[in-house]
Amino acid sequence: MQQSEALTISIGVLGGVDVFLTATVIPVPVWVTFTAWASFFIVGGGVQGFIKSIACNITGIIIAALSLLAIDLIGESPLIAAICVGIGSAAMVQASKLPFTHGITPAIVWGFSQTVGTVAVTGLAVTAAPPNNPVIIAIAAMILGAIFGYLSEAWGKAMTTSRQPT
Repeated sequence: MQQSEALTISIGVLGGVDVFLTATVIPVPVWVTFTAWASFFIVGGGVQGFIKSIACNITGIIIAALSLLAIDLIGESPLIAAICVGIGSAAMVQASKLPFTHGITPAIVWGFSQTVGTVAVTGLAVTAAPPNNPVIIAIAAMILGAIFGYLSEAWGKAMTTSRQPT
């Protein structure tokens, strides 16, 4: 089977599994898992892509948590939010210089954005107690998404036939 068809099957089946699990067993936002899944592939896949994607996503999550915490502490106004997110955005670019993020700014941004979305959907502050803390939820969802990325790639490769020269 060609790679695109193999990935169609693996991603299609595992995408359904992801939706079912997040709706029933693992209460994390499914869109966050899908974003992390895409992040896994964008940063190169494989074991290194798995590690890089999680490192970048969690870096973005931490920066988002700090930005949201600053907004909560200073005051929730559009101007304060704009300043804190602007500083957080600059921090994401600088964080992409770290050895473990290695210039993959978009994957850091995905972690940031998915944390903000998780906070918005849950309505909980970044200081909420576990297990309902939106930062912990975002981290769990990003790791789950990276796992699905890794599994879909491995299953897709296993179904792909290589063309042997004759």
